[in-house]
Amino acid sequence: MKSRLLSLVLALTCCAVYATPVGAQGLPGATVHAEGKAERDAERDAMKSRMQERCKENPQQCEEMKAKMKAHREQCKADPQKCREEMKAQREERCKANPQRCEEMKAKMKARHERCQADPQKCNDERKARFDERCKENPQRCEEMKARMKAREEQCKADPAKCPPRSDRK
Repeated sequence: MKSRLLSLVLALTCCAVYATPVGAQGLPGATVHAEGKAERDAERDAMKSRMQERCKENPQQCEEMKAKMKAHREQCKADPQKCREEMKAQREERCKANPQRCEEMKAKMKARHERCQADPQKCNDERKARFDERCKENPQRCEEMKARMKAREEQCKADPAKCPPRSDRK
């Protein structure tokens, strides 16, 4: 149970750490459609409420997990390649455990990629709409995200070799 909780918390942390900048910058060829959004939101809310409940039941364990998550984020900042490899290994493990879901996700990603290749402006507009929606929900986090994006942009200007080329910036 403890390892499942740790895995869940680490997975949520990784998603939050990596999905926020990716959502802000966008993935080339990625877009999100309304289908499944309600399900994802409901699942995310359920996980969040379960975590809050566990933290109420055992605040000490919750603080320990938060400290572990913070340490993991710092390790990922120090060695992002290692974290990417770990996440890839975890994803492969999940795919072995549930190959059908994995194939469904791959098919969805491929379809999204094809739609965005056909109409990149639509994908950019959808990404911007998601970003704006998140900003309405949490303006403080939005400002922090914008500051991180600006810092990253300045870092890329200073040393373009550290930033991978993006296909939407030709």
